[in-house]
Amino acid sequence: MKNKFPVIETDRLILREVVKEDAADMFRYLSDKDVMKHMGLKTFKTENEALDEIGWYQTIFTEATGIRWGITLKEEGKVIGSCGFFNMHPEHSRTEIGYELNKDYWSKGIASEALEAVIGYGFQYFQLERIEALVEPANSASLKLLDKNGFTQEGLLRHYEFTCGKFDDLYMYSILRSDLINKGEFE
Repeated sequence: MKNKFPVIETDRLILREVVKEDAADMFRYLSDKDVMKHMGLKTFKTENEALDEIGWYQTIFTEATGIRWGITLKEEGKVIGSCGFFNMHPEHSRTEIGYELNKDYWSKGIASEALEAVIGYGFQYFQLERIEALVEPANSASLKLLDKNGFTQEGLLRHYEFTCGKFDDLYMYSILRSDLINKGEFE
């Protein structure tokens, strides 16, 4: 990855680098049990945990193992969620995608708009062949979001992760470059 953090603009959103000044806004949604319910993480208890999360975003970008954009509404500028890649495997042209959004902004199409932009960026600028998403079966909103954005469910990974004191089953979803080529979105 290049040293300069890329900014993505959509109709309503600016996806940008998250900085330490965003910690309070991030803490607002990362401390919400409804937002964190299916993330495999405990709800954040302090703003310092949000600063640690920002530090992780910076580390994956610096080490070229991922990139996480802060989701902001153009007219507001505050971070209301994030979306991006992690566990990037350039040798396989593959990565995982993750996202979360402040509950106040659910059901407004914001997550879908951000996800579509990040997927497009990944295929265009990182020359990805495959983007994967792992989702808990009970996370119906995320499953609908992935379906809406062209992902295919590949199967159930039983007891795939141990998080928050329990083993979690996860659905494996993916979208391939050819899926978008077939829709006429890429050449």
